Amino acid sequence: MDDKALQMGKSSTAGSFYLLIGLVCSSVILALGTLILGNVLSAEELGLYSLVLIPSTVIAYFRDLGVNSAMTQRIANLRAADKYGEIHDVIFSGVLFEIVSGAILSLVCFAIANNLAIYLSHPELSSLIALMSVSIFASSLVSAALAIFVGFEKMKFNSLTQILQAVTKTFLGPLLVLLGYSVLGVVLGYIISVVVSGLVGVLLVYLFLFRPLCKLKVDKCNVKQNLLPMLKYGIPLTFSGIVTGVLPQIFTSFMSPYASPDMLGNYQAAIYCAVLISFISVPISTALFPAFSKLNTVKEPELARTVFSSSVKYLSIFLIPTTMLIMTLSAPLISTLFPEGGIFEAFFSKTLFHVGTESKFPYAPTFLMLSSIVNLFVLFGSVSLSAFQTGIGKTNQIMKQSLLSIAISVPFAYAIITYFGVFGAGNESLVVLGGILAILVSTIPGMTWGLIWAWKNYRVKADFKSSGKIFLSSLIASIVAYAATTILNAPYILLLIVGAIIFLLVYLACAPLLGAVNRADIDNLKVMTSELGIISKIMAIPLMFMRKICRNP
Repeated sequence: MDDKALQMGKSSTAGSFYLLIGLVCSSVILALGTLILGNVLSAEELGLYSLVLIPSTVIAYFRDLGVNSAMTQRIANLRAADKYGEIHDVIFSGVLFEIVSGAILSLVCFAIANNLAIYLSHPELSSLIALMSVSIFASSLVSAALAIFVGFEKMKFNSLTQILQAVTKTFLGPLLVLLGYSVLGVVLGYIISVVVSGLVGVLLVYLFLFRPLCKLKVDKCNVKQNLLPMLKYGIPLTFSGIVTGVLPQIFTSFMSPYASPDMLGNYQAAIYCAVLISFISVPISTALFPAFSKLNTVKEPELARTVFSSSVKYLSIFLIPTTMLIMTLSAPLISTLFPEGGIFEAFFSKTLFHVGTESKFPYAPTFLMLSSIVNLFVLFGSVSLSAFQTGIGKTNQIMKQSLLSIAISVPFAYAIITYFGVFGAGNESLVVLGGILAILVSTIPGMTWGLIWAWKNYRVKADFKSSGKIFLSSLIASIVAYAATTILNAPYILLLIVGAIIFLLVYLACAPLLGAVNRADIDNLKVMTSELGIISKIMAIPLMFMRKICRNP
C-alpha cells in the first residue's frame, strides 16, 4: 500500500474509531434496552411492535431523496477545495428540504394510518402507527445532522448524537413498559428519543459548524440552485435505500397475514442480535464515504484500485469472522440473552446457569444464522462498492442496480412467502425463512452488476485470493468452535464464552498461517490504528501474535 493510500486508511480508521465508539456505545445501550424489552414483553408484543415500526420506517426512506448523502459528499468536496463559503448554502438548503419533506410525510403517515394497519392484518395498531408518524419528522433532523457531521468528519458529534438517542430510548421504553403501557410505552420511548437527539443534533450543527460559516457568507442563499444538483445526485440513492432498508420491511409486511406476532417476535429477536455485526460494517463504510469522495479516478486510477482492494480486504478481516462467530454461536447467544421466563428471573434464580435452559424465542437462532449470511458478501466488495460509487458520484449506476434488485426480489418475495403461507401446512417458520431468503436474493443482482461495472470502468475489484483465505480461516474457526460447544455439556452462557474464545484463537492462528494476512498487512493495520489510543494498544496484542505466526513478509 503506497503512502497516500495508507494515510487515507489512517484517516478513515480514525474516523471509523469515533464512529465505532458511538455505534458500539449506542448499540450496547440499545442492546441493554432491547434485552430488557425482550424479557418484559411477550413474543407476541414484540412482534406487534415490529409491525408498528414498518410504516414509519418505510416512509422515512422516501423522505430525504438522497439529499443527506448529497450533503455529505458536497461538504467533503468543498472542504477539500477549501470553499467553506459555499458549504453554508449546502447546509441551509439541505436542512430546509429535510424539515419540509419530513413534515409532509409525517402528515401522510398520520392520515393513512388506519389503512396501513388493515393492510398489516392488525387494525388495532392504527393509533400506534399514527403516533409513530411523529418520528418521521424528528428523524429528518437526526439524519440531516449526522450527514453534516460525517461531511465535516466530526465523528465525535456523530457519536454523541447516536449515544444520546440510545440512552433516551433505552431508559424510557422499558420504564414505560414496566409502568404498564406495553407496546404503547415502547413506541413513546422510541419517539421521544428521536425528538431529543434530533434537537440536540441540529443545535450542535448550528453552534459549531453552521454559525462560523455565516461570517463567510456574502450573497443570498439560492435554495433552488443548491437543491437541484443535490437531488440529481441523491434521488438515485433513494432506490438503494429501498433495497437496503425498505425491502426487508415490505417483506415483513408480506409475512404478517401468514405468520403470527409470536413468530414475528422470534424474527425480531434475531434481527436485534444481528445488529452486532454492524459494529464493524457501519463505522468503516461510513468513514470510507468521505475518503472515496476525495479520490480522482481519472488522475489517480492506481490509487483508486489500491484503496478499493485494501478496503475490501481489511473490512473482511474483521467483518467475516464476526459474522461467522455469530452464525456459529447463534443458539447459545439467543438462549443466553432471552432465556425462558426472562434473563433477570433466570439470573437471580440461577436457572441461567443450568444445562439446557430453553430460550424464550426457540426459532430465533435459525433466523439469526440465516439472516447473517448476507454479510458474507463483503468478501466480494459489497460494502466497499457502495461507498466507492457514492463517493465518486456515480449514483445513477447505483439506481440502476437497485431497480434490478427490486424488479427481481419483490415478485420473488411475494411468491415464496405466499406459497409457504398457503401451502406450508401451518408451518409459520417457513414463512419467515422465505422472507429471509428474499432479503438475500434482493442483494445479489445489484451487487453483481455493480462489481462488474466497477471493474469494467475503473479496474477496481476485491483481491479474491485474499478473500478466499479469510473465509477459509473463519470457516475453520467456526468448525472447531461448533465442535467444541457441541461436545461440551454446559449452560448456554458458558458455551457462548468458551466458543467465542476458541473461535478467536483458531482464527488468529489460521489467518496468518493460510496467508489471509501477511506482515505487511499487519504493519499497515498498526499504522492505520496508531491514533486510536487504548484501542490501538489492545489491538497490538493479537496483531503481534499474528505477525509472529506469519510465514511470509
